[in-house]
Amino acid sequence: MSTTLQQENSWQATPPAPRGDLLAVIAAMLFPSLATWLYFVAFAGHEAMHAVYSTVKVLQFAFPLLWVIGLRKRWPKPGWPGRAAVATGLVLGLVITAAMLFAYQSLLTHTPWLDAPIEQIRAKVAEMGLNTPLRFAALALFYSVIHSFLEEYYWRWYVFGELRRFTGDAAAIGLSSLGFMAHHVIVLGLYFGESWWLTVLLSLSVAVGGGLWAWLYRRSGSLVGPWLSHALVDAGIMAIGYLMIRGS
Repeated sequence: MSTTLQQENSWQATPPAPRGDLLAVIAAMLFPSLATWLYFVAFAGHEAMHAVYSTVKVLQFAFPLLWVIGLRKRWPKPGWPGRAAVATGLVLGLVITAAMLFAYQSLLTHTPWLDAPIEQIRAKVAEMGLNTPLRFAALALFYSVIHSFLEEYYWRWYVFGELRRFTGDAAAIGLSSLGFMAHHVIVLGLYFGESWWLTVLLSLSVAVGGGLWAWLYRRSGSLVGPWLSHALVDAGIMAIGYLMIRGS
């Protein structure tokens, strides 16, 4: 039996999903956008911004475990990836990261489209107290390794895993990817608002990435491949951010 078939997603063994589970996953799809609006817009520049950010992140990432394990008493078994899933995740991450770096260095560095976003990013970095190389590197490490895993657990394990109990695989991939994209639209719109086409292009790229990671998770039954890919992409984004604030 193939590794993929052995690693069937644990949701298949669950009973028919109650309506409350659907309402919970819809709320989970919407909450990150509300959270992003709170700490990027409503509390931007406010002394409470850090507290708001920490609070909404804890609520977001605690909710799936509280709902699935604490309330529903379901204990899904984690899948172990085969070498093909790990290799696919690494290749996807490297290809996407290389494409981003190429696009930035070759197409965007000498255009006026990034002038306003760069100043806004520098201001946000200073506001968050990350205007030293060591602090920025620490943030990059956190987002690339830890936050990327938390997002995979949230969006692929929980949101995609729950949605497919109601809709099937294809629709669950599409819907979870749009949910994953939505909160990124808020951030990208703030930085690239005047270059709306960049906001649209980058937002759609996020959705495509989310779809690929959901597909890989479904295929392998494990978060390891999607997480490795996501981690590489986030590392590339942080590298581009560093190049932007340094003006190189």
